[in-house]
Amino acid sequence: MLSKGVVSLLTACLALVAGSTLGAATAGTHRRHLRLPRAGAVNQFPDGFMLGAATASYQIEGGWDADGKGENIWDRMFHEHPEYGTNGDNGDVACDSYHKYAEDVQALKNLNANVYRFSISWARILPNGDTDVINQAGLDYYNSLIDLLLENGIQPLVTMYHWDLPQSLQYIGGWPNPILADYFVEYARVLFENFGDRVKFWITFNEPAAVVSGYASVGRAAPSLPAPGIGDYLAAHTIIKAHARVYHLYQEQYKASQQGYVGITLNSAWNEPATNSTEDIEAAERARQFEVGIYAHPIFSEEGDYPPVMRQRVDANSAAEGRPRSRLPSFTSEEVAYIRGTSDFFGVNHYSSVLSTSGETGTIPSKEHDAGVISYSFDSYPQAASSWLQVIPWGFRKLLNWIAAEYPEYPIIVTENGYSDWGELDDKNRTDYYTSYLAEMLKAINTDGNNVIGYTAWSLLDNLEWTDGFAIKFGLYQVDFNDPERPRTAKDSVQTMAQIYASKELPIEYFE
Repeated sequence: MLSKGVVSLLTACLALVAGSTLGAATAGTHRRHLRLPRAGAVNQFPDGFMLGAATASYQIEGGWDADGKGENIWDRMFHEHPEYGTNGDNGDVACDSYHKYAEDVQALKNLNANVYRFSISWARILPNGDTDVINQAGLDYYNSLIDLLLENGIQPLVTMYHWDLPQSLQYIGGWPNPILADYFVEYARVLFENFGDRVKFWITFNEPAAVVSGYASVGRAAPSLPAPGIGDYLAAHTIIKAHARVYHLYQEQYKASQQGYVGITLNSAWNEPATNSTEDIEAAERARQFEVGIYAHPIFSEEGDYPPVMRQRVDANSAAEGRPRSRLPSFTSEEVAYIRGTSDFFGVNHYSSVLSTSGETGTIPSKEHDAGVISYSFDSYPQAASSWLQVIPWGFRKLLNWIAAEYPEYPIIVTENGYSDWGELDDKNRTDYYTSYLAEMLKAINTDGNNVIGYTAWSLLDNLEWTDGFAIKFGLYQVDFNDPERPRTAKDSVQTMAQIYASKELPIEYFE
């Protein structure tokens, strides 16, 4: 049963462009267009806007083998190769949110969050990756978390897959194997059956570009397999088809009774042309198509299929390499139609911006070499702890405008945005980052007219930042990883964010 507060939030947030109508977008697919009412002033969030924080299962839960959970690809990689991580860090305990989730909900409540984006561990639900074994303890854990969130007026925004494939499915090839789509559909069915009565927003995949990188290099991402320009494209092809099948599953079997929404989250920097030359402008656009368009064009564009520039370049490079086929797989015309329009919203993760110019880079073969773009940092913008993260707020607005122009009419949810440091409680730089980026987002909404309906900050907690370990901190709340109890402490940024989330506005000086 949803609380009255959550029902009110959903009613406001899910206001439609032209009433509660469901129209066909393409053969066999449907779109639901969500639009929030315009805000009263440039510094205000629209009524019903979702404001919260985000986490991911492997990065916070711990309990890596607790209560019947199966092994995932990150468990396997870090256990076999601790040198791939920083200081031998891994997710065995992490923030121990498997046992301390109630504290996380209280942290969200103190933040005045009305939404929490978290992910479900596939291996905690299905230890073998398949439905032959369904782990009741895993179902109980997420049911308890979801119920506690709703009791506190916090809407769950649930990611099905945040990079933690059951190791048993990696044994059969992982995402480059097209049969993984079958397994993902059955996993999604278990989630809809057990949580769909209370979860109204679903994300199928988080950052497919990161997921597939694990098939293109060793030591940087699980499962750490070196097949660049081949394995990553095959994995992407399977993920796109798996996403579309789960979207159709929900529309056909669960939408009528559960009345929820299914989308996908893609990650992107803003690629700013290094100069005003046509060559650099085209290179920046090409970078966006190879990073975002590879997934967004099949799903969100009117034409469907892979971006034409990507098709042309990979096909040509494959032929030049003497291959009998393109390294980039092809969709059939039936698959193009089936995939097109299979999302209710566009989830985007954004942190920073880069300069881009045309040039040769990457190994042959590789996605980087196929794109033919060299990207590099700006000289004059503040640097975060992460080497790839500079504070460039205006790039955020440009990216949101690009998404809205490239894939019009899809509502946007910003599912990650955040700042890394070395763990200071007095985190003024994080506060400055959030306020400046939120101001640019509000300009994109209130000045530019883009339909952004939610924002979840990365991250609620300091956590395991993949191969960066615990050294780099993104959390609004500090976690003491040297203490077995993993205590949480609010950083100074929490006070500012809590005020923004409560008032639903930014101070006007950010717009003057």
